[in-house]
Amino acid sequence: MVNRSTVHEVLIAVFQVRTFSAGQGPELAVLLWQRALEPEVGSWSLPGGVLGDDEDLSTSARRQLAEKVDVRKVAHLEQLSIFSDPDRVPGDRRIASNFLGLVPISSDPKLPPDTAWHPVARLPETSFDHGTVVRHARTRLIAKLSYTNIAFALAPVEFAMSTLREIYAAALGYQVDATNLQRVLARRKVLEPTGRTSPSGKAGGRPPALFRFADASLRVTDEFAALRPPGTS
Repeated sequence: MVNRSTVHEVLIAVFQVRTFSAGQGPELAVLLWQRALEPEVGSWSLPGGVLGDDEDLSTSARRQLAEKVDVRKVAHLEQLSIFSDPDRVPGDRRIASNFLGLVPISSDPKLPPDTAWHPVARLPETSFDHGTVVRHARTRLIAKLSYTNIAFALAPVEFAMSTLREIYAAALGYQVDATNLQRVLARRKVLEPTGRTSPSGKAGGRPPALFRFADASLRVTDEFAALRPPGTS
């Protein structure tokens, strides 16, 4: 048997809904930085690194975000799972604690030159098992959108239902009806009307009402709920 040291690292999948090009709708994006050294130089990695001796996991995750990609504020951060395949990276064995981080659509953090947002649906070549980690985190986000109020961390402070519909559609990967979405979230007491309206668009019409999330922290709203694509039972 080969004896190897074991290192505990933290990886953070930070998601934001972003528009990448004019004429295309918003997409769910993940934050990645490009490796400049071997192994796998040039591939794209999730922010993260080794757990410090004096850190708990959440403290380490926030430090890694600040140091690696200069992101110091996330609206939501939670630990999801452990990746522990003995051969997931070369060299010393690394056990990775995976975190989910969310940034509101209204935020535009300044990033270092080696860091960029990438559409989750079109990931570049990723380092080691980081693509698997991203897909796992996205699956967990989709599930949490069904039974919690987690979309508060992707949305601006105030929003029209059309904006919230775009956020849900981008995160879920399929179109969502704004009227049905408002009905479901109102029934779960997730949304509050602000009493204000947004300016009308170029076509005129009635100014859309603005809403906000009732809570700015995670809570379960319907533990048995499941949002499904149109046409599924």
